[in-house]
Amino acid sequence: MMKEFFYSLYAFFFNLSVRLFRLKKNRVCFLSMHNEGFCDSLGSVCQKLKETRPDMETVFITREDLSVKNPLRLLSFFLVKSMLLATSQYVFLNDNFMPMGKLNFKKEAVITQLWHAEGAFKKFGFHIKQPESVRRAESEANKKLTWVVCSGEGVRDIYAGAFGVERAQVLALGAPRCDYLLSGENRENARSELEKLFPGVKGKKVVLYAPTFRDTKEENLEILRRFDTKKFSDTLGEEYALFVKLHPQVHENCTVTDAVDVTEYDDVRKLALFCDVLITDYSSICMDFSFLDKKTVFFAYDLEEYTAKRDFYFDYKNYVPGRIARTVEECVEAVKVEFDIERNRRFKEMNFSFFDDKSAERVIDTIIKK
Repeated sequence: MMKEFFYSLYAFFFNLSVRLFRLKKNRVCFLSMHNEGFCDSLGSVCQKLKETRPDMETVFITREDLSVKNPLRLLSFFLVKSMLLATSQYVFLNDNFMPMGKLNFKKEAVITQLWHAEGAFKKFGFHIKQPESVRRAESEANKKLTWVVCSGEGVRDIYAGAFGVERAQVLALGAPRCDYLLSGENRENARSELEKLFPGVKGKKVVLYAPTFRDTKEENLEILRRFDTKKFSDTLGEEYALFVKLHPQVHENCTVTDAVDVTEYDDVRKLALFCDVLITDYSSICMDFSFLDKKTVFFAYDLEEYTAKRDFYFDYKNYVPGRIARTVEECVEAVKVEFDIERNRRFKEMNFSFFDDKSAERVIDTIIKK
Protein backbone atom coordinates (compact mmCIF):
# COMPACT_ATOMS: atom_id res chain seq x y z
CA MET A 1 0.00 0.00 0.00
CA MET A 2 2.82 2.41 0.84
CA LYS A 3 4.46 1.86 -2.55
CA GLU A 4 1.15 2.48 -4.31
CA PHE A 5 0.77 5.72 -2.39
CA PHE A 6 4.24 6.94 -3.45
CA TYR A 7 3.62 5.88 -7.07
CA SER A 8 0.37 7.87 -7.07
CA LEU A 9 1.98 10.87 -5.39
CA TYR A 10 4.78 10.95 -7.96
CA ALA A 11 2.25 10.57 -10.77
CA PHE A 12 0.22 13.50 -9.40
CA PHE A 13 3.18 15.90 -9.61
CA PHE A 14 4.30 14.47 -12.97
CA ASN A 15 0.87 14.78 -14.58
CA LEU A 16 0.47 18.28 -13.16
CA SER A 17 3.78 19.25 -14.81
CA VAL A 18 2.61 17.78 -18.12
CA ARG A 19 -0.36 20.15 -18.02
CA LEU A 20 1.57 23.20 -16.82
CA PHE A 21 4.82 23.09 -18.81
CA ARG A 22 5.80 22.72 -22.44
CA LEU A 23 7.97 19.87 -23.72
CA LYS A 24 11.63 20.81 -24.17
CA LYS A 25 12.70 19.28 -27.47
CA ASN A 26 16.40 19.27 -26.57
CA ARG A 27 15.98 17.72 -23.10
CA VAL A 28 16.98 14.08 -22.57
CA CYS A 29 16.26 12.36 -19.28
CA PHE A 30 18.31 9.34 -18.15
CA LEU A 31 16.34 7.33 -15.63
CA SER A 32 18.34 4.77 -13.64
CA MET A 33 16.81 2.90 -10.73
CA HIS A 34 19.21 -0.01 -11.37
CA ASN A 35 22.80 1.14 -11.92
CA GLU A 36 23.83 4.20 -9.96
CA GLY A 37 27.31 4.16 -11.50
CA PHE A 38 25.97 4.31 -15.07
CA CYS A 39 28.39 1.51 -16.07
CA ASP A 40 25.89 0.15 -18.57
CA SER A 41 24.22 1.02 -21.86
CA LEU A 42 22.47 3.98 -20.26
CA GLY A 43 25.82 5.48 -19.29
CA SER A 44 27.32 4.73 -22.71
CA VAL A 45 24.48 6.48 -24.54
CA CYS A 46 24.71 9.43 -22.17
CA GLN A 47 28.46 9.81 -22.72
CA LYS A 48 28.17 9.53 -26.49
CA LEU A 49 25.31 12.03 -26.52
CA LYS A 50 27.42 14.60 -24.67
CA GLU A 51 30.25 14.06 -27.17
CA THR A 52 28.18 14.23 -30.34
CA ARG A 53 25.16 16.40 -29.45
CA PRO A 54 26.40 19.12 -27.05
CA ASP A 55 23.23 21.09 -27.80
CA MET A 56 21.13 18.51 -25.94
CA GLU A 57 20.35 19.07 -22.26
CA THR A 58 20.80 15.96 -20.09
CA VAL A 59 19.02 15.39 -16.78
CA PHE A 60 19.28 12.42 -14.44
CA ILE A 61 16.96 10.56 -12.10
CA THR A 62 18.59 7.82 -10.02
CA ARG A 63 17.70 5.65 -7.05
CA GLU A 64 19.78 8.00 -4.88
CA ASP A 65 17.00 10.54 -5.39
CA LEU A 66 14.80 8.23 -3.32
CA SER A 67 17.08 8.25 -0.28
CA VAL A 68 15.10 8.83 2.92
CA LYS A 69 18.39 9.92 4.52
CA ASN A 70 18.29 13.07 2.39
CA PRO A 71 14.80 14.60 2.78
CA LEU A 72 15.56 17.58 0.52
CA ARG A 73 16.67 15.29 -2.30
CA LEU A 74 13.62 13.12 -1.80
CA LEU A 75 11.40 16.19 -1.96
CA SER A 76 13.19 17.23 -5.15
CA PHE A 77 12.43 13.79 -6.63
CA PHE A 78 8.71 14.47 -6.33
CA LEU A 79 8.64 18.18 -7.13
CA VAL A 80 11.59 18.90 -9.46
CA LYS A 81 12.63 15.60 -11.03
CA SER A 82 9.02 14.79 -11.92
CA MET A 83 8.84 18.12 -13.82
CA LEU A 84 12.14 17.43 -15.63
CA LEU A 85 10.90 13.99 -16.68
CA ALA A 86 7.52 15.37 -17.74
CA THR A 87 9.14 17.98 -19.98
CA SER A 88 11.77 15.74 -21.60
CA GLN A 89 11.43 15.00 -25.29
CA TYR A 90 13.50 11.81 -24.89
CA VAL A 91 13.64 9.42 -21.96
CA PHE A 92 16.07 6.49 -21.63
CA LEU A 93 15.86 3.94 -18.81
CA ASN A 94 17.71 0.74 -17.92
CA ASP A 95 15.14 -1.09 -15.80
CA ASN A 96 11.49 -1.04 -14.83
CA PHE A 97 10.21 2.20 -13.33
CA MET A 98 7.01 1.12 -11.63
CA PRO A 99 5.28 4.54 -11.36
CA MET A 100 5.51 4.88 -15.15
CA GLY A 101 2.18 3.21 -15.77
CA LYS A 102 0.49 6.13 -14.00
CA LEU A 103 2.41 8.81 -15.94
CA ASN A 104 0.59 10.55 -18.79
CA PHE A 105 3.50 11.49 -21.06
CA LYS A 106 2.99 14.05 -23.78
CA LYS A 107 2.34 12.30 -27.09
CA GLU A 108 5.58 13.66 -28.56
CA ALA A 109 7.73 12.08 -25.82
CA VAL A 110 9.94 9.15 -26.90
CA ILE A 111 10.52 6.53 -24.18
CA THR A 112 13.32 3.99 -24.79
CA GLN A 113 14.14 0.95 -22.67
CA LEU A 114 17.87 0.11 -22.94
CA TRP A 115 17.74 -2.60 -20.23
CA HIS A 116 20.79 -3.46 -18.10
CA ALA A 117 21.86 -6.74 -19.65
CA GLU A 118 22.67 -8.06 -23.09
CA GLY A 119 21.36 -11.01 -25.04
CA ALA A 120 19.10 -13.72 -23.67
CA PHE A 121 20.15 -15.97 -20.81
CA LYS A 122 17.85 -16.26 -17.77
CA LYS A 123 14.19 -15.52 -18.42
CA PHE A 124 13.00 -12.07 -17.39
CA GLY A 125 10.10 -9.65 -17.67
CA PHE A 126 6.80 -11.16 -18.77
CA HIS A 127 8.50 -14.56 -19.13
CA ILE A 128 8.79 -15.07 -15.36
CA LYS A 129 6.10 -15.37 -12.72
CA GLN A 130 5.33 -12.27 -10.69
CA PRO A 131 2.73 -11.34 -8.09
CA GLU A 132 -0.37 -10.02 -9.81
CA SER A 133 0.15 -6.47 -8.50
CA VAL A 134 3.75 -6.36 -9.78
CA ARG A 135 2.77 -7.78 -13.17
CA ARG A 136 -0.03 -5.25 -13.52
CA ALA A 137 2.31 -2.32 -12.73
CA GLU A 138 4.96 -3.72 -15.07
CA SER A 139 2.42 -4.16 -17.87
CA GLU A 140 1.05 -0.63 -17.51
CA ALA A 141 4.58 0.81 -17.44
CA ASN A 142 5.66 -1.03 -20.59
CA LYS A 143 2.66 0.34 -22.47
CA LYS A 144 4.41 3.72 -22.28
CA LEU A 145 7.51 2.45 -24.13
CA THR A 146 8.16 3.71 -27.63
CA TRP A 147 11.23 1.55 -28.22
CA VAL A 148 13.14 -1.34 -26.65
CA VAL A 149 16.79 -1.74 -27.67
CA CYS A 150 18.38 -5.19 -27.77
CA SER A 151 21.90 -6.40 -28.55
CA GLY A 152 21.13 -8.60 -31.54
CA GLU A 153 18.57 -9.75 -34.09
CA GLY A 154 18.69 -13.26 -32.60
CA VAL A 155 17.05 -12.09 -29.36
CA ARG A 156 14.62 -9.57 -30.81
CA ASP A 157 11.53 -11.77 -30.46
CA ILE A 158 12.50 -12.66 -26.89
CA TYR A 159 12.69 -8.99 -25.92
CA ALA A 160 9.34 -8.27 -27.55
CA GLY A 161 7.76 -10.99 -25.42
CA ALA A 162 9.62 -10.07 -22.24
CA PHE A 163 8.43 -6.45 -22.43
CA GLY A 164 5.03 -7.17 -23.98
CA VAL A 165 5.60 -4.89 -26.97
CA GLU A 166 5.25 -5.31 -30.73
CA ARG A 167 8.25 -6.78 -32.54
CA ALA A 168 8.52 -3.59 -34.60
CA GLN A 169 9.18 -1.65 -31.39
CA VAL A 170 12.31 -3.71 -30.65
CA LEU A 171 15.44 -2.27 -32.26
CA ALA A 172 18.44 -4.60 -32.65
CA LEU A 173 21.04 -1.82 -32.56
CA GLY A 174 23.73 -3.56 -30.50
CA ALA A 175 24.73 -3.19 -26.85
CA PRO A 176 26.00 0.36 -26.15
CA ARG A 177 27.80 -0.77 -22.98
CA CYS A 178 29.96 -3.10 -25.10
CA ASP A 179 31.41 -0.10 -26.98
CA TYR A 180 33.59 0.42 -23.91
CA LEU A 181 35.00 -3.10 -24.15
CA LEU A 182 36.49 -2.53 -27.60
CA SER A 183 38.73 0.39 -26.66
CA GLY A 184 42.43 -0.38 -26.32
CA GLU A 185 42.79 2.70 -24.14
CA ASN A 186 40.10 1.44 -21.77
CA ARG A 187 41.86 -1.92 -21.60
CA GLU A 188 45.15 -0.31 -20.63
CA ASN A 189 43.47 1.98 -18.11
CA ALA A 190 41.67 -0.98 -16.51
CA ARG A 191 44.93 -2.90 -16.19
CA SER A 192 46.77 0.08 -14.73
CA GLU A 193 44.00 0.85 -12.24
CA LEU A 194 43.48 -2.70 -11.02
CA GLU A 195 47.18 -3.49 -10.72
CA LYS A 196 47.57 -0.40 -8.54
CA LEU A 197 44.64 -1.44 -6.38
CA PHE A 198 45.76 -5.08 -6.16
CA PRO A 199 49.55 -5.16 -6.74
CA GLY A 200 49.81 -8.81 -5.73
CA VAL A 201 48.21 -9.93 -9.02
CA LYS A 202 50.77 -8.24 -11.25
CA GLY A 203 52.47 -10.71 -13.59
CA LYS A 204 49.78 -13.36 -13.17
CA LYS A 205 46.74 -14.34 -15.16
CA VAL A 206 43.54 -13.48 -13.31
CA VAL A 207 40.45 -15.64 -12.79
CA LEU A 208 37.26 -13.85 -11.77
CA TYR A 209 34.69 -15.84 -9.80
CA ALA A 210 31.35 -13.98 -10.06
CA PRO A 211 28.33 -16.09 -9.05
CA THR A 212 24.77 -14.83 -8.97
CA PHE A 213 22.69 -14.76 -5.80
CA ARG A 214 20.16 -17.38 -4.66
CA ASP A 215 16.79 -16.96 -3.01
CA THR A 216 17.66 -17.87 0.59
CA LYS A 217 20.44 -17.05 3.05
CA GLU A 218 21.36 -20.71 3.34
CA GLU A 219 21.62 -21.10 -0.44
CA ASN A 220 23.81 -18.00 -0.62
CA LEU A 221 26.13 -19.30 2.11
CA GLU A 222 26.46 -22.50 0.11
CA ILE A 223 28.05 -20.60 -2.79
CA LEU A 224 31.43 -20.12 -1.10
CA ARG A 225 31.20 -23.44 0.69
CA ARG A 226 31.00 -25.13 -2.68
CA PHE A 227 33.70 -23.02 -4.31
CA ASP A 228 36.75 -23.77 -2.16
CA THR A 229 38.92 -20.70 -2.77
CA LYS A 230 41.84 -22.22 -0.85
CA LYS A 231 41.84 -25.40 -2.90
CA PHE A 232 41.57 -23.37 -6.11
CA SER A 233 44.41 -21.02 -5.16
CA ASP A 234 46.63 -23.85 -3.87
CA THR A 235 46.24 -25.62 -7.22
CA LEU A 236 46.56 -22.70 -9.64
CA GLY A 237 48.08 -19.98 -7.44
CA GLU A 238 51.51 -19.89 -9.07
CA GLU A 239 50.07 -19.00 -12.47
CA TYR A 240 46.70 -17.43 -11.61
CA ALA A 241 45.37 -14.89 -9.13
CA LEU A 242 41.77 -15.33 -8.02
CA PHE A 243 39.31 -12.43 -7.82
CA VAL A 244 35.91 -12.99 -6.16
CA LYS A 245 32.98 -10.68 -6.86
CA LEU A 246 29.86 -11.60 -4.92
CA HIS A 247 26.39 -10.20 -5.25
CA PRO A 248 25.78 -7.77 -2.34
CA GLN A 249 23.04 -10.07 -1.00
CA VAL A 250 25.60 -12.87 -0.79
CA HIS A 251 28.52 -10.75 0.42
CA GLU A 252 26.75 -9.46 3.53
CA ASN A 253 26.77 -12.99 4.96
CA CYS A 254 30.16 -14.21 3.67
CA THR A 255 33.85 -13.49 4.16
CA VAL A 256 36.17 -14.06 1.21
CA THR A 257 39.47 -15.75 2.06
CA ASP A 258 42.41 -17.00 -0.05
CA ALA A 259 41.37 -14.67 -2.87
CA VAL A 260 41.07 -10.97 -3.70
CA ASP A 261 37.61 -9.66 -2.78
CA VAL A 262 36.47 -7.24 -5.52
CA THR A 263 32.80 -7.18 -4.53
CA GLU A 264 32.90 -3.43 -3.87
CA TYR A 265 34.49 -2.73 -7.27
CA ASP A 266 31.48 -1.54 -9.25
CA ASP A 267 32.60 -1.41 -12.88
CA VAL A 268 32.21 -4.95 -14.19
CA ARG A 269 33.40 -3.81 -17.63
CA LYS A 270 36.87 -3.05 -16.25
CA LEU A 271 36.99 -6.44 -14.55
CA ALA A 272 36.06 -8.08 -17.86
CA LEU A 273 38.86 -6.20 -19.64
CA PHE A 274 41.42 -7.06 -16.96
CA CYS A 275 40.61 -10.68 -16.09
CA ASP A 276 41.62 -13.59 -18.31
CA VAL A 277 39.04 -16.20 -17.27
CA LEU A 278 35.55 -15.99 -15.78
CA ILE A 279 33.96 -18.56 -13.51
CA THR A 280 30.24 -17.94 -13.04
CA ASP A 281 27.03 -19.90 -12.82
CA TYR A 282 23.94 -18.12 -14.17
CA SER A 283 25.06 -14.51 -14.35
CA SER A 284 24.82 -12.45 -17.53
CA ILE A 285 28.40 -11.29 -16.92
CA CYS A 286 29.26 -14.18 -19.23
CA MET A 287 28.04 -11.95 -22.09
CA ASP A 288 31.00 -9.58 -21.58
CA PHE A 289 33.57 -12.37 -21.60
CA SER A 290 32.00 -14.01 -24.63
CA PHE A 291 31.97 -10.67 -26.47
CA LEU A 292 35.71 -10.33 -25.71
CA ASP A 293 36.43 -13.93 -26.76
CA LYS A 294 37.55 -14.84 -23.25
CA LYS A 295 37.04 -18.19 -21.56
CA THR A 296 34.14 -18.77 -19.17
CA VAL A 297 33.73 -21.78 -16.91
CA PHE A 298 30.19 -22.42 -15.63
CA PHE A 299 30.21 -23.68 -12.05
CA ALA A 300 26.63 -24.95 -11.96
CA TYR A 301 26.61 -27.26 -8.95
CA ASP A 302 22.86 -26.66 -8.40
CA LEU A 303 21.73 -26.49 -12.04
CA GLU A 304 18.58 -28.59 -11.67
CA GLU A 305 17.39 -26.76 -8.54
CA TYR A 306 18.14 -23.33 -10.00
CA THR A 307 16.44 -24.13 -13.32
CA ALA A 308 13.29 -25.24 -11.49
CA LYS A 309 13.07 -21.78 -9.87
CA ARG A 310 14.39 -19.52 -12.65
CA ASP A 311 14.37 -21.09 -16.10
CA PHE A 312 16.54 -20.19 -19.11
CA TYR A 313 15.58 -19.32 -22.67
CA PHE A 314 17.62 -22.18 -24.07
CA ASP A 315 18.91 -25.53 -22.85
CA TYR A 316 21.67 -24.47 -20.46
CA LYS A 317 24.03 -27.36 -21.14
CA ASN A 318 24.03 -26.82 -24.90
CA TYR A 319 23.80 -23.03 -24.85
CA VAL A 320 26.49 -21.68 -22.52
CA PRO A 321 29.80 -20.75 -24.25
CA GLY A 322 32.08 -22.79 -22.03
CA ARG A 323 32.61 -25.92 -19.95
CA ILE A 324 30.20 -26.78 -17.15
CA ALA A 325 31.74 -27.82 -13.82
CA ARG A 326 30.03 -29.35 -10.80
CA THR A 327 32.99 -29.31 -8.39
CA VAL A 328 35.92 -26.98 -7.71
CA GLU A 329 38.23 -29.71 -9.05
CA GLU A 330 36.34 -29.63 -12.35
CA CYS A 331 36.63 -25.82 -12.34
CA VAL A 332 40.41 -26.12 -12.05
CA GLU A 333 40.56 -28.55 -14.96
CA ALA A 334 38.28 -26.37 -17.07
CA VAL A 335 40.52 -23.34 -16.52
CA LYS A 336 43.46 -25.35 -17.87
CA VAL A 337 41.81 -26.62 -21.08
CA GLU A 338 41.93 -24.80 -24.39
CA PHE A 339 39.30 -22.16 -25.12
CA ASP A 340 36.46 -23.50 -27.31
CA ILE A 341 36.37 -20.74 -29.92
CA GLU A 342 33.63 -22.33 -32.02
CA ARG A 343 31.24 -22.78 -29.12
CA ASN A 344 31.80 -19.19 -28.09
CA ARG A 345 31.25 -17.98 -31.66
CA ARG A 346 27.79 -19.58 -31.78
CA PHE A 347 26.84 -17.95 -28.49
CA LYS A 348 28.10 -14.53 -29.59
CA GLU A 349 26.29 -14.61 -32.91
CA MET A 350 23.06 -15.58 -31.18
CA ASN A 351 23.23 -12.64 -28.76
CA PHE A 352 24.99 -9.89 -30.71
CA SER A 353 24.60 -8.43 -34.20
CA PHE A 354 27.40 -5.87 -33.99
CA PHE A 355 31.03 -6.20 -32.93
CA ASP A 356 32.11 -2.60 -33.36
CA ASP A 357 32.12 0.37 -30.98
CA LYS A 358 29.21 2.17 -32.67
CA SER A 359 26.16 0.87 -30.79
CA ALA A 360 25.62 3.99 -28.69
CA GLU A 361 25.96 6.07 -31.85
CA ARG A 362 23.39 3.89 -33.61
CA VAL A 363 20.93 4.31 -30.73
CA ILE A 364 21.32 8.10 -30.75
CA ASP A 365 21.07 8.44 -34.51
CA THR A 366 18.02 6.19 -34.68
CA ILE A 367 16.05 7.62 -31.77
CA ILE A 368 17.08 11.25 -31.29
CA LYS A 369 16.13 13.28 -34.32
CA LYS A 370 18.37 16.15 -35.43
